[in-house]
Amino acid sequence: MDIDPRQYEDIAVNDNDVHSIVMSYLAHSCFTDTLESFTTSMGMNQTANLEDMEKRKRIYHLALEGSVLKAIEITDQFAPDLLEKNKDLHFDLLSLHFVGLVCSRKCTEALEFAQAKLAPFGKVQKYVEKLEDFMALLAYNEPEKSPMFHLLSLEYRQQVADSLNRAILANSNLPSYSAVERLMQQTTVVRQCLSQESSKEGYPAFALKDFLKS
Repeated sequence: MDIDPRQYEDIAVNDNDVHSIVMSYLAHSCFTDTLESFTTSMGMNQTANLEDMEKRKRIYHLALEGSVLKAIEITDQFAPDLLEKNKDLHFDLLSLHFVGLVCSRKCTEALEFAQAKLAPFGKVQKYVEKLEDFMALLAYNEPEKSPMFHLLSLEYRQQVADSLNRAILANSNLPSYSAVERLMQQTTVVRQCLSQESSKEGYPAFALKDFLKS
């Protein structure tokens, strides 16, 4: 469902609100230098903890680039008990390290790591299927061509790294999502509701990806 632009183009948007949204995104994504430059050029007060941002940035990139055990170590120093309380995230991080070993063809080391670190999760039913998928990677000479190839993808690593970043933010009593992400989520829900109301008239369902291209 397309809304007539005349219904919203004349609605004023406060510049300070826009600046706050940009600041929120930069802080959430750990763009420290850009945030400093932006706040200085806009004459705004810097409210984010830059030291904590740098720590989050390092943890995020360690997880994304494959140094998962180091990311876990620094996370435990920066946010003690976070991974102990968030078993799903801890499992995902350990699994990411396992995948790295498999990709490096270190199958013996991967198996030993799985037995020591991942096997205990098998006592909980919700992890069993995931464990089976990860362990199945060992059966393939070319795991990237296996049915579980998505577990080796950059998108999967980024998903886990993003989850870790959000968990650290929440642990610090900060928003898990940036303001622009929350606005997009809310906009999507509203537009989907409008699309459902008008579906009887033959309008296509709302898709954020298509809307951003318009």
